[in-house]
Amino acid sequence: MNSAEIADRIEDAVASDRRHVWHHLTQHKALETADPLMIVNGQGCRVWDAKGNEYIDALSGGVWTVNIGYGRTEVADAVRDQLVRMNYFAHSAANVPAAQFAESLIGKMPGMSRVYFSNSGSEANEKAFKIVRQISQTRHGGKKSKILYRERDYHGTTIAALSATGQAERRDYYGPFVPGFIEVPHCCEYRRQPESGTQDYGVWAADQIEAVILREGPGEVGALCLEPITAGGGIIEPPAGYWARVQEICRKYGVLLIIDEVVCGIGRTGKWFGYQHYGIEPDIVTMAKGLASGYAAISCTVTTEAVFNAFKEDNSRLGYFRDISTFGGCTAGPAAALVNMDIVEREGLLENCVAMGDYLKNSLLELQMRHEIIGDVRGKGLFVGFELVKDRQTKEPVAESVAVAIVANCSRKGVIVGRTNRSFSDLNNNICLAPALVVTKSEIDAIVAALDAALTEVGKG
Repeated sequence: MNSAEIADRIEDAVASDRRHVWHHLTQHKALETADPLMIVNGQGCRVWDAKGNEYIDALSGGVWTVNIGYGRTEVADAVRDQLVRMNYFAHSAANVPAAQFAESLIGKMPGMSRVYFSNSGSEANEKAFKIVRQISQTRHGGKKSKILYRERDYHGTTIAALSATGQAERRDYYGPFVPGFIEVPHCCEYRRQPESGTQDYGVWAADQIEAVILREGPGEVGALCLEPITAGGGIIEPPAGYWARVQEICRKYGVLLIIDEVVCGIGRTGKWFGYQHYGIEPDIVTMAKGLASGYAAISCTVTTEAVFNAFKEDNSRLGYFRDISTFGGCTAGPAAALVNMDIVEREGLLENCVAMGDYLKNSLLELQMRHEIIGDVRGKGLFVGFELVKDRQTKEPVAESVAVAIVANCSRKGVIVGRTNRSFSDLNNNICLAPALVVTKSEIDAIVAALDAALTEVGKG
């Protein structure tokens, strides 16, 4: 196919898209008079659109997914070979790549034991919630069924996952929600609650979880589901002392600790998993996105042997985990994930994440010194961002339109950055960065330069 034929094919695809495709998170009225952004090629940290424009992708696929970067032929080859050999069989039966990947994954997660395969981060969290609810019935006579979640955290798009999501605008229009999901306060020190006073904020914020457990009744609370670092809610790393106290509280009241690693997992923060920075021992860990870097659909719900045995040792007619994920039996996901994990290890991408993450965060701190609009810079590894404010003293957030304008300005300069998108009534004021773990200093310099110019040009709105 020559270049003219390729161009015609792309033009036809754009037209077909405008006629028939319903895009994620998009108000389609705007697409009545404009073409959608169609990404047609990618290599490393860079992508090209249908019009030939080149971008540095500082979001790893728009939603923090392509951890190893674009154009990895060895992943595509492994998936192709596996699909020709055996593409699918329901995962009530075994398959080779799933067994191999489970072994490799558990080797990176001391204390964990079993891997349940499914299709998306939302689905992985649904499995975790179902595990808790079934244990409630089989081990506690229906008690300990309540699941706590944290204000500002996000756990997925399904109704149950939204029931466990602490972002009001994401939940708008989709209620009524599943009963038994209870919110605990956020732990963003930059916006610490006034009632915390001058106490050690990390411990204070964790103690609020204990207060909710005591209010709801320790005999009623079965699990606590948290992101290791709040992602879409503003890239919030919990303050010192928080995680140790959370672990202590969970053990004290027999509450299962679910860690949602859908975003942070597989190297995004500089370790295999975000929770591994904090010395905690979860009971259930969910993951998706970077698991196969978007080369195939896959998610996992990983548990300890103790959680697994709650089902293995129940010999009643309904005692086993009565759940299935159709595409949890597709072999493409684990085949891709095996190679993905090997690339992260072989190429030292965890180490690059730490080095480039430090460089990126320090560059943003320098931007903060030049731009009063930046109120706070936060994050870990290649998962960082900053909060935009009208006034540093009052911390009044800018309007969401300001963040929208900065993102659009950067895009015109050939850099794709992200923002908090219609999640809160007044805190959609965060700019988010998560380039692939292969990012270089020169690419970070280009990302920061685009932000610097955009902040100057857009101003405070």
